[in-house]
Amino acid sequence: MTEKSNLPGETPEPREAERSEAARGGGGSPGSRRADGAASDPEVTPRAKRRRFSAAYKLRIVLEADRCSKPGEVGALLRREGLYSSHLVAWRRARDQGQLEGLTPKRRGPKPDPAVALKKRVVQLERENVRLRKRLETAETILEVQGNVSRLLGLTMPKSGSDA
Repeated sequence: MTEKSNLPGETPEPREAERSEAARGGGGSPGSRRADGAASDPEVTPRAKRRRFSAAYKLRIVLEADRCSKPGEVGALLRREGLYSSHLVAWRRARDQGQLEGLTPKRRGPKPDPAVALKKRVVQLERENVRLRKRLETAETILEVQGNVSRLLGLTMPKSGSDA
């Protein structure tokens, strides 16, 4: 058995007995196996979607819960519909604040700032104003050149009512 000589500063090549399991061809990357030795599932599980309930559905459930008189009926209703008691509490509170308006879903996230929309509109109008001023300047230059050419050629332009 011949050993390779390593230059100073190089790390020596590991011997056959010193190699790790992955280096022997144990398969895949270090995280490709679970703790029990089985290969992990490469399929990505889809994220759960947030459930959305219509205002009419919320109102129907709240009214049906209000009609329940015997013990356990509200619990049976919630189990049958797959709801939590916190849904019922929030929907009753919303109903008390304003019937269907309180039961319509609220838009999530930060509320739009009207000042930002106004600033964007001002910037847009300023850009349009600059663009239109350039077009007007070009049109005036063209009209001036046309007038000079017609005077040089001795052509007379009919006077319009607005120029007189």
